[in-house]
Amino acid sequence: MDPIDAYCERLGPGLSAEPVNALTNVAFLVAALVMWRRWPEPGICRVLSVLLAVIGLGSGLFHTFATPWAAAADTLPILAFILVYVHAVHRVIWGQGALAALAFSLCTVPWIAGLTLVFARLPGFEISAFYWPVPLLILLHAVLLRSRTPGTAAGFAAGACLLSMSLVLRSLDQVACQAFPLGTHFLWHLINAVMLAWMIEVLGRHGRALAMGRIRR
Repeated sequence: MDPIDAYCERLGPGLSAEPVNALTNVAFLVAALVMWRRWPEPGICRVLSVLLAVIGLGSGLFHTFATPWAAAADTLPILAFILVYVHAVHRVIWGQGALAALAFSLCTVPWIAGLTLVFARLPGFEISAFYWPVPLLILLHAVLLRSRTPGTAAGFAAGACLLSMSLVLRSLDQVACQAFPLGTHFLWHLINAVMLAWMIEVLGRHGRALAMGRIRR
């Protein structure tokens, strides 16, 4: 229950100590609702839309309560979204079986853990070391898909760029604190909400094109 003071905006304890960081989590809920309506058919896009909403709720808890349990509520839904998304990519885009997709999804954990140690040693990257392996993984898929499905590859590349931009802003929060007391973490929320919604959109478009016969596995 010890309070965590990790962001520029937070100047003390209390539920309202980070009002902007807390309120900007509404962006995740809005993005989730848009994707829920955008992809009304039951399926993976709706599952990811629910996880996107849970990310917003968990982050909102962290930026109000700011305790270790709230930090877990913030981080675990993000990890769940990543694992489910990777599984979906290998099922929908790569056309692999359930067990193979599950294996690749589980391999994401050591991928993130190993590269987190690498990024933690790099100046400027250490603050967001846990997250930087994710845009690399998205870019890897983009490169591998560039000749097979260039539209999906371009969508992944755009998502990786958005995530990298939001990570830079997340990492600058404490650095910019003196010049900009509000910090930059809230921009991470706003851009990341758009990025996650975009990744759902890319997956949904690929699945729709596949169902309509416009592309093949």
